Amino acid sequence: MPQKQGAPLLDVCHSHVRVTRRIYPARGVGALVHPGEQSDMGRTKTARTNPVGGRLPAARRRPGMELHRTTSRGKLAGDIETLGLRERKKACLRQEIIDTAVRLFRKRGYEKTRIDDIVQSLEISQPTFFRYFPSKDAVLGEVGRRGFACITEHLKNELSSEATTDEHLSRLYQELARRAEADRPLWQAVVLSGAMDPVRSPDMREHKESALGLLREILVQGQKRGEVSRAFPVEHLAEFMDGLYNTTVRQWAVDLTGPHKLSDRVSSAVAFFLRGVRP
Repeated sequence: MPQKQGAPLLDVCHSHVRVTRRIYPARGVGALVHPGEQSDMGRTKTARTNPVGGRLPAARRRPGMELHRTTSRGKLAGDIETLGLRERKKACLRQEIIDTAVRLFRKRGYEKTRIDDIVQSLEISQPTFFRYFPSKDAVLGEVGRRGFACITEHLKNELSSEATTDEHLSRLYQELARRAEADRPLWQAVVLSGAMDPVRSPDMREHKESALGLLREILVQGQKRGEVSRAFPVEHLAEFMDGLYNTTVRQWAVDLTGPHKLSDRVSSAVAFFLRGVRP
């Protein structure tokens, strides 16, 4: 059916509205050009209209656009929740591997416990185990970090209390020795694996330095009170005391000097150190 002269033709395409108007010259008057329109030899001109901000007016939005946006937001929230659940499951499995390995180390000994024993107890595959830990030794890295956390906590407690240097060091190392004696199989595993050795386990160096820093503070306080000699740098004194304790624990853990009570040997080591640092 022919269009009437001047009737607008609407063509809705995506985010643009194309308005087409045919212009015909008036008889005896010349070309008729409406404001805002142009004519070129009677050809049809098209004016494109871009809505402000690229957004269609509410009345012309395609049905389902708002629903799509709402669905997208809901999907994003669901993806985040799924990712959080996946990470929690991975963290739980990692902790189960550590707990199972520690239980077997205590029961069978570190050297007699194989990775096969750990994965069979958990009913997982070896590739799954290796996604979390590169070796059996690496499992004890977490135990080593906990060991340094325990030492750091005790050092902070000593720094916050009023006592002499002798009392601080005796109380600190006796408590650490008591804890080690209560869990000897695990500490044997820690010693044999080098889990707390900053030379064999470089990722332990930061934890080691943090503990040594607190020990230095105890000795500095002792120097200020006149209980510790200033003849040697406090950094050296802290390293000497730390080395004495670590050597004593290593020898006890593997019975290098024969069966003995760790707390007795640690008490002698602390007394020896304190006698050497007196002014």
